[in-house]
Amino acid sequence: MAIQTAGQKTAKTTKIRVENAASIELPENYETTISQVFDFLPVEQYRGVERVKIVDFINDPRLKNLDVPVPGDIPGLYHPRVQNQAPWFEVSAGALLQPTEGFFKRWIAKSGFKGNLAGLLFSLVGQHYYLTLRHSVKKTGLEPQIRQYAEKNLKAWSEKQSENSWRAKLFKPFRPALERWAKWLNKKAAAAKK
Repeated sequence: MAIQTAGQKTAKTTKIRVENAASIELPENYETTISQVFDFLPVEQYRGVERVKIVDFINDPRLKNLDVPVPGDIPGLYHPRVQNQAPWFEVSAGALLQPTEGFFKRWIAKSGFKGNLAGLLFSLVGQHYYLTLRHSVKKTGLEPQIRQYAEKNLKAWSEKQSENSWRAKLFKPFRPALERWAKWLNKKAAAAKK
C-alpha cells in the first residue's frame, strides 16, 4: 500500500478503453499491443484520452469537405475534446490489415500489424500531446514535431520489444552500416524529387 502524504492524492493509473467495432478479424494480441504502447509512454502525454475505437474503415463527415482528396484509406483519426466529450482515437482495421487486397499484401499487412499499430498510436498520441498539452509549438510546426515524436518513440519501443530476440543480436553489428545506407538512399530520393 502506498503512503499518502498530506494534501497529495495517490497516483491514479489511467486505463484507456479499447472498443472493437470492426467486423474484420484482428490478430489475437491487438489489445496487449495497445496496452504495451500506452505503458511505454508517460501518462502525462496521453492524459485525458478516453478510448481507442477500432472500426472497419473511417468514415468521418469532416473528411468529405477537404480541399485535398485523401488517397487510400485513413489508418487513424484523432478526435479532440468537444464540449464535455473527452478526446479519443479511431483506428481503421481495414487500412492496417488490407482485407480487400491480394494474398501477399494481406500477409505482409498481417505480419507487420503490431509495428504499424504501434506507429499509428504513437502518432495519434503525438497529435494529442502537441495539440492540447504543448502550447509552445506553433500550428505551422505541428506536423514535423508529431512525425519526429512518433519516429523517436517507435524506434525506442521496437528496440525495447526486440532486445532479447535472436534477430536483434544477429543484426546489431550491421546496424550502423544499414543506417548509413538508409540515410544515403533517403538523400538520393530527395535529390531525385527536386
